[in-house]
Formats: sequence, structure tokens, C-alpha cells
Amino acid sequence: MKKRRFPKLLFLLFLLLIVAGLIFGISQKERPVGDQKEKTGLEQMADAARAVFDQEPEQVKKLREQETAQTEEGHQEYYFQLLKDQEKVIYRQMLQGIRERKEEFYLTSSEDEVIDRAYHAVLKDHPELFWIHNREAVYRTTYPGEDYSLFSPGYTYTEQEVQEIQAAMEQGYQEMTAMIPENADDYEKVKTVYTYLIDTTEYVSSDHDQNLAGVFWKNQAVCAGYARSVQYFLERLGIPCIYVEGSTKGSTEGHAWNIVLLDGQYYYVDATNGDQPEFLEGDAVQFVEHKTTLYDYLCPFPDEYREIYTASEEFPVPECTAVDKNFYVLNQGCFDTYDTEALYSYCKMRLDNGAAVVRFKFSTQEAYNEAYREWIQESYIDRVAEYYLQLYGLESVEYHYGLLENMKTMYFMF
Repeated sequence: MKKRRFPKLLFLLFLLLIVAGLIFGISQKERPVGDQKEKTGLEQMADAARAVFDQEPEQVKKLREQETAQTEEGHQEYYFQLLKDQEKVIYRQMLQGIRERKEEFYLTSSEDEVIDRAYHAVLKDHPELFWIHNREAVYRTTYPGEDYSLFSPGYTYTEQEVQEIQAAMEQGYQEMTAMIPENADDYEKVKTVYTYLIDTTEYVSSDHDQNLAGVFWKNQAVCAGYARSVQYFLERLGIPCIYVEGSTKGSTEGHAWNIVLLDGQYYYVDATNGDQPEFLEGDAVQFVEHKTTLYDYLCPFPDEYREIYTASEEFPVPECTAVDKNFYVLNQGCFDTYDTEALYSYCKMRLDNGAAVVRFKFSTQEAYNEAYREWIQESYIDRVAEYYLQLYGLESVEYHYGLLENMKTMYFMF
């Protein structure tokens, strides 16, 4: 939102400048070129009026003299790199003012598009600035004929709350890093972040659901809170991670997720969708022992993910094409074709290894459809249940299944 101020003093100076400028213009025409005679009183008044009216605030002058840092240690700043030179200048000025929690501060631009793109880039690059994200509007004051403005981002939390939230963020980071296996590669670190956030956060709408405060302070958030927290953790771990905003394909429903760089390849990561126990069949969701993390959205197949979500067009994002780090590919649980006995052998192997959840996916719709027909509609899943009984010497077992049709995935849970 933009508002304009016209103080009485500036209005009077404006009138003074018009009158003095007219007089000065007439005097200039009458003065021969090279004439060095002293200016008249009216001419001096015109010069003084012009100097007062045209003079930028000292803060603006100092801002124009500052160099614009092209990188910042500890932050990838993917969106900063996409900005034009003037937008980068405004980005740095905003970042400084917001970090210092100034109620208002000068920017060396008054152009709406420049300011908006820089502001959006700051929000996407810096999840740690949680105290501004829930604002629905920002304010800026522009001045007629001047290329600078006053920017008022507005803040959500008090200083005490900011400190409490930052302490909760640090505690969460320490808890998460303690879960990372020794000598873990970047994929294992991303998986740990993904699992930790799903285990400690409940998908709930609230006043804090868009930022880190929701995740670490209230343990409740929606997609923006999850995605910003993934970005916050991975940046601290030194893993390139991009926050992405977009929409659910075929609707106006918004969504947020991440793109991470692993071994030179970009992958999608969507912790929000990994936290959806309601996918289970029947009343299985009520069983605590059946709570499981859905790794389908940890490095999912790119074409499957893009069938669900579309990124915003405001900024371009890297193209994801690789499947090497897909959870099922890494765990030999992805099948290109359907074979009854091959799938049965896989299920037995998983149970032999102590798994209470057997999950697998198919890379083609045809293979998934065949498996669904036999294992769900024709109850071939009973064969796995019978093997489970024999394995553990039981007389009966209650089992459930879950389906993620859009990801061509099946879950058997005992």
C-alpha cells in the first residue's frame, strides 16, 4: 500500500520555487553569456528555494554512497542473484533496515516494481526474518519528483517474543543436528531435516503459520512455515536450498515447497505433504503405531510433482530432472514394471528386516494399476499378512494399507 504526504512546508516551498524560477528564468534571458555580475536578491532567493526543495535527506545521500555486496556469508540468496542492479541495491537497503527492526527507513528508489521485486526477494531468501512475514501490506511514502522513498514494513512480534522465537529456533536446530548420522552426506542431512520437521510440527492454520515462529514456537504451521523451516535448517547446514511459492495445478490454492541441490542436481522437497497421516485407509490413522513419515515428497519424481504444483512466474526457478535421490530408488523400492512374485519377494525382504511398514512405488501408471487390481481389489495383500503371521508366530494380525495415487505408491502397515 502506498501513501503520499504533502507537508505544508513543502507546498509553500513549491510555490516559492515556481515564482522564483519564473523570475530567475527572465533574468537569465536578459543576462549576456559570460556576464559575471552579482545575482539579484530575487535570483539568490530562487537559488535558495531550489537548493532546499531539491536537497535529499542526508540518510539518502549516505545510502547512495554505499557499495552493494553481491554475496552474504551463510545465505545462498538465490533470488538476489536474479535481480537487476537497482533492485539489488534496494534489496540490501531493505535487509539492513528490517534486521535493525526500524519502523521506517529510506530507499533510494520510488519505483513500485523495483521495490516490490526487491521486497519479495528478501522474504524468499531470508526465512530468519520471521517478524515481517505475516504482514498483509507494507507502506511506503513517496515524494513528487524525487527518486527515493520511506519504507515501512511493519512487524509482527515484540522484542521479547523475537528473542523467545529465536531461542526456540536454536533449540530446534540443536535437536535436529543431534539426529544426523555420523559421516552423513547431504542427502541424509536433508532427510533428517525433513523427518524432524514432520515429527515436531502439526499442520494447523494460525496467526503464526506462515513463518518459523509457527514451527519452532508453536509447533503448528502450514506449507509456508514448513518450507521456510527447511530452508532455514539447510542454509545453516551449508546445503543450497530455495524457497518456492506457487499454486496447486488447476486451482487457485497456493502452496510452498523447496528445491535443494544434491550432488549437482536439483530436487523438489515438500515437507508439508510428507505430513499427512490421513492418507491411510479406514481408521488406521487412529493408530499411533501406524504414524509414518511419507518420503514420497523427499526428492519426488519431477514429472509427478509438476503434475500437482506449478511455481509462480514472478521469478524463474531451477529445473528439476533427476530421480537418483528419490527415496524409493535409493531403497530398491521402485518398480518399472509389475510382477506379482517380484513384489511379494520385496515385501518378504522388508518384513525379514524388521520393517513394520512396507512401501513401494511404480514408475508407470500401467504398473501401478496392475498392482492395485491384484493387491487391493483381489486382496493379494493377504499373502503378505500370512507371511507376517508365520514370521512372528502369530495367530492373527490387523493390517492396513495406504495409497498415494498421484505418486503411484502403496503402503502396507502391520
